[in-house]
Amino acid sequence: MEPTPPVSSNLEVSPGASSSSSDALPRTPWSRRFLMLFVLLQSMHVTSSVTGEETPEADQRVTADVLASPEDDALAKVQLPRKLPSIVEIKKALPSHCFESSVSTSVYYMVRDFILIAMAYYLIEWTWEVFPPIAQVVFTPVFWLVQGTLFTAIFVVGHDAGHGSFSNHEWLNNLCGNLCHSFLMCPFYMWKVSHRRHHKNTGNIDKDEVFFPVRKRYDDKSKVLPGFGLGFGWFGYLAKGYKPRPVHHFNPLDSIFRGHVLQCSISLACLVAWAMCLYRFKEAVGWAVFLYHYGVPLFIFGTYTVIITFLHHTEEDIPWYSQDLWDNVRGQLSSVDRSYGWCHYIIHSIGTHQVHHLFTKVPHYHLEEATAAFRKAFPKLVNIRSDSILPAFWRMFKKYDKQSVIADDAPIHFYK
Repeated sequence: MEPTPPVSSNLEVSPGASSSSSDALPRTPWSRRFLMLFVLLQSMHVTSSVTGEETPEADQRVTADVLASPEDDALAKVQLPRKLPSIVEIKKALPSHCFESSVSTSVYYMVRDFILIAMAYYLIEWTWEVFPPIAQVVFTPVFWLVQGTLFTAIFVVGHDAGHGSFSNHEWLNNLCGNLCHSFLMCPFYMWKVSHRRHHKNTGNIDKDEVFFPVRKRYDDKSKVLPGFGLGFGWFGYLAKGYKPRPVHHFNPLDSIFRGHVLQCSISLACLVAWAMCLYRFKEAVGWAVFLYHYGVPLFIFGTYTVIITFLHHTEEDIPWYSQDLWDNVRGQLSSVDRSYGWCHYIIHSIGTHQVHHLFTKVPHYHLEEATAAFRKAFPKLVNIRSDSILPAFWRMFKKYDKQSVIADDAPIHFYK
């Protein structure tokens, strides 16, 4: 008897085989083949994970936790990590003493600035007596620039008082804030309230306080003065605010000051008292000397304020957010650090602006140290611009003039 031949392991039917012979061969069902293929693919995926070789899909999942994919949403356009640290996490990275104010240190800077202003006044008067009048072609512009810079330094000290970083005593903050800002014809408490609204809504298209992009439905087609009118623009802002959310800083009954009428009235009274002093000075020396010693430096101070405020929040690729996309940390990071060169420290390092916006309780004399720690801990969150101030201001003003009116439904806005 012939031995039975072994059954072929070939699972496929040969092209020449008959149907009857194919029925005699064992066949693997199609469902079992798919199951085998699925198990094989799964084992390959597990192997790649164990060896550390991630698939492209895994790369996308990891990246999505850090940066938004290009088609994700409006935030994908922002050059920031997708997941930002909380304000508490950022604060922990800064030296704790940077949040502590010192009455003696704050008062020192205020008194020093007023003494320097007085010294500049008497020094320029001395040059008029000693040098021939033609020398004033050189001396006078230098005096105006220096005195206007010192006026700005006084404003920054009052600015600290408005934020409560001058001292831990509210009465002292209000006293020194009124003293500094009244000297500059700025109503301290009114400005304090409106400026806090700016800090609470920094980078928010729909709620910020000044120099924000305007939605098309609010655009009144009015022309902006070149450079916002510089110093004139500053006092125009105090008088009327910034459209379309105006604030009348000289009116303590403006709706934004509801609940602060008493303190606003005190600031207004301080302005009236100082205006009377200025009137007596003008009567004693005449209009020419009054404008020479006070009017022109005041205009230069106002120009500083316009330039500083604008450049700290307006730059290429710095985002402005709609209310739906805005949050506190993201908004405060839409601030820009700049160096003001020779006068950077004279105006109390206010150019180190990101940390100031994240933590308004940091007094100006701790800003540089806190900023260094912030930059070291969070390098991907830092915005620094190093170009010269006046060219940067003119460059960004031209972009603002052409690009600041935006669509009503724009979720985010960049200047390009």
